[in-house]
Amino acid sequence: MRRYLLALDQGTTSSRAFLFTPEGEVVAMAQRELTQHYPEPGWVEHDPQEIWEGQLWAAREALRRAGVGGEEVIALGLTNQRETTLVWERDTGRPLHRAIVWQDRRTAPLCEALKAEGLEPLFRERTGLLLDPYFSGSKLAWLLEALPGLRERAERGEVLFGTVDTWLLYRLTGGRVHATDPSNASRTLLFNLHTLSWDEELLEALGIPRAMLPEVRPSDGDFGETLPGLFGAAIPIRGVLGDQQAALFGQAALDPGEGKCTYGTGAFLLLNTGDGPASPPEGLLTTLAWVMGERPTYALEGSVFVAGAVVGWLRDLGLVREAKEVEALAGEVADTGGVYLVPAFIGLGAPHWDPYARGAILGLTRGTGRAHLARAALEGVAFQVGEVALAMAEAAGVPLRELRVDGGMAANALFLQIQADLLGVPVLRPRVTETTALGAALMAGVGAGALDLEGVRGAWREEARFLPQMPEARRQALFLGWRRAVARAMGWAREEG
Repeated sequence: MRRYLLALDQGTTSSRAFLFTPEGEVVAMAQRELTQHYPEPGWVEHDPQEIWEGQLWAAREALRRAGVGGEEVIALGLTNQRETTLVWERDTGRPLHRAIVWQDRRTAPLCEALKAEGLEPLFRERTGLLLDPYFSGSKLAWLLEALPGLRERAERGEVLFGTVDTWLLYRLTGGRVHATDPSNASRTLLFNLHTLSWDEELLEALGIPRAMLPEVRPSDGDFGETLPGLFGAAIPIRGVLGDQQAALFGQAALDPGEGKCTYGTGAFLLLNTGDGPASPPEGLLTTLAWVMGERPTYALEGSVFVAGAVVGWLRDLGLVREAKEVEALAGEVADTGGVYLVPAFIGLGAPHWDPYARGAILGLTRGTGRAHLARAALEGVAFQVGEVALAMAEAAGVPLRELRVDGGMAANALFLQIQADLLGVPVLRPRVTETTALGAALMAGVGAGALDLEGVRGAWREEARFLPQMPEARRQALFLGWRRAVARAMGWAREEG
């Protein structure tokens, strides 16, 4: 009797697996950290084999901890860090380069060159995205130039491209499936939001051979099944979503005007805009939330590059021994003492989109202590999210009524109170904060016919609500200081002529 849903959640800093009931209850989970490689300043890479081996271990370990065999799993759902770019040999599955991570900024000059050619409006209209190193297309173009012979092999169909979902599908199915879903495809700079297909003009602009691209299947589609030897029985793969779209689904934000913020390595806000792509205002993106059957759902997105990563940075500096200690340390002071921390370690995402911005700490005095820095780090994330959320609400033409949150930083009650204060609206935390994995599991359940959308809504339950307590005048004054701090961080790494 198949009674469970298995979600593989391959993130930037770890590979995780969760076993859920169809009602959204967590049965077991397992996690393995992922090594970060920084070969040059601004470059970030992962080992593709480590991604696969860590994810396989996590899935097996979650099943072991639950005492569940593969034959008891209804379906597997897959969710992943999205724009990270991989290439491998079709016949052998051998990776040809480390994965270039979404955070990587090496293609900033290429993006600038494309802008100089006047191509950004074309990419913006077709894909809903900006010409920024964040997205997969420029990373793939870089690989095709940097690796001798890769372009020729790709044109002959010997080399495959994929985002992390595609890589894992290929390995899970023993090379039988080379596919992705629209939520991941829409983050590549190569996928047309209007035709729901790869765009030949954009492929030509970036010099990317069509033969290396994966097939695009619906998010709740048939992605084959796992090799029987991996989990003791073949498990149907019936759901694939990029991590932020999976969190939107897991937060049951299924109707236009509903949205969420996920605090992972970065912070990502998505607002459901329904069955048509919205024209994004400056600094925001239009993306596909998912395609179920033949019906697309679109979203507005704002991406903050550094959120939970700033907590890890505080730990690495030695301000705390473990990330969970940051809440207590920041709680030792009532405010930052005028300190602002702009965590632009890898540039700024929405709404500024400046790959040359760098981190800054401003307002330091002789009285500044560890607690002030910890609180300023939390506020730095909350300020960024606040800027994006308010711009998104204005673009949608409706006031922001509440923000549903999830991810690692959602466990920090002090941070969520700061976020509510700086937004001026309630912040809601669900009982299951791992909504990225939950969304992938629920999508697989829908794809397998074990769930309908009412079942997805029923799986979301509120655990805590944080109400704003800060006076409006104080909020406005703090945002004014934040904007001054951001202005000083922008453009810092741009080379002078």
